[in-house]
Amino acid sequence: MSALLKDDRYLVTSPNAYNSLGVGATQLYNKTIVYNHKRHGNFMLGGREFEFRKKPAFPKTLTKEFLLVDLVNNLDQLAEDRDQVLARVKERALQGNHGALARAAKDYGWSCPLKTGQDQVSVWRFKNSRGERYPNALCG
Repeated sequence: MSALLKDDRYLVTSPNAYNSLGVGATQLYNKTIVYNHKRHGNFMLGGREFEFRKKPAFPKTLTKEFLLVDLVNNLDQLAEDRDQVLARVKERALQGNHGALARAAKDYGWSCPLKTGQDQVSVWRFKNSRGERYPNALCG
């Protein structure tokens, strides 16, 4: 991977990682995604196909917060019940580490899965009892 990218900054994942979030994602996918800063497209390496996605930011290792953001951003590509998954994502967003999720949403981009006439809606809509802002998974 490093040789192809000529860079050691990349993150290898799969949509299967969403299954660990407990949001109703249960499908298995034969897909490996490589987030990186240099290449975009499908490449064969060692007899396996990898989907390279050029992204401006991604974590060094997978976190639950990044996976929640990534799940919402890629929901249209998944064979899951969208409404059911979004409802559970909202529950997780309300139960989890709000600060970490807010940082992940800000750092890695949180697309609004429910379009409201704009491509994106502010994710900083709600505050918890201590006044800390956190993202609304359903964008309103």
